[in-house]
Amino acid sequence: MKIAFLFPGQGSQSVGMGREFTVASRAAAAVFQEADDALGFPLSRLCFEGPETDLALTANTQPAVLTASVAAAAALAERGVTPQLAAGHSLGEYSALVVAGALRFADAVRLVRRRGEFMQEAVSVGVGAMAALLGVELSVAEEVCAEAAQGEVVGVANINSPGQIVIAGHRGAVERAVRGAAARGGRKSVILPVSAPFHSALMKPAADRLAVELDSVQVLAPRIPVARNVDAGLTTTADEVKPFLVRQVQSPVRWTDCLERLAREGTTAYVEVGPGRVLTGLLKRNLDGTRGLAVEDPASLEKTLAALTLAALTEIPRAERGGGESA
Repeated sequence: MKIAFLFPGQGSQSVGMGREFTVASRAAAAVFQEADDALGFPLSRLCFEGPETDLALTANTQPAVLTASVAAAAALAERGVTPQLAAGHSLGEYSALVVAGALRFADAVRLVRRRGEFMQEAVSVGVGAMAALLGVELSVAEEVCAEAAQGEVVGVANINSPGQIVIAGHRGAVERAVRGAAARGGRKSVILPVSAPFHSALMKPAADRLAVELDSVQVLAPRIPVARNVDAGLTTTADEVKPFLVRQVQSPVRWTDCLERLAREGTTAYVEVGPGRVLTGLLKRNLDGTRGLAVEDPASLEKTLAALTLAALTEIPRAERGGGESA
């Protein structure tokens, strides 16, 4: 089998995430301890106990989701399951790069905490907004954003699946785009409860500050290819890591293209690794007939191991198992 790990981004967090893994897996527990040591405060307690209001703060959410995701991957590795490819949605790209060996975990957890701070500080609260446009194709979303701008910033932020596009920018422009999508036959549009217009041109100050932080971080060539959010290309060298992480902050997350790239690379099993199951749902909407597995706690880990074992057996040619006809 060719396994691809998919790592979730901000919004997948929940109080209690990762706690059961720290009891069941020494490797996972070590990840949470390393995060606490790297940040200088008990991030693990925030993940396990909350409060939810603190966990939802961008500067806390980003290192928390990264840590829970890398811990889940560590628990999988402990059981002998490692990926041949990886991708992550927005913040999740850092998790993918850590598991691929391109970033040290301690560096990554500090980086994403700063990334969260930079993104939050780039735009004053209330100035920006994000909205999900449902039932609208990408070309229509781009058209309504162009019409709604009127001197402000608004554009596509996430291409999650056909018919599910997220936009971001100045609040007024986003609201005009929402009305424009409805006039074009959009099924539903929803202003999202987020604190900043992520993955929009308004994030340039955050990207510039992140570039400075990245300058002091050592990166290595990933052991496995990582599909990039910015262009769905594969990061395979150390030189590609930093520039694309900087660009990612203010560029659309091309998740549909990432999944299609993984499919073209011959992926036969997709495993969402970390809290929540948002990416598993998006997988079904993007790749017809494809179902993903999810690992967010020890129980789902056992189910995934059983499913992967069964899938591996069914991929063995019948002739190799005995009783099959030779062609």
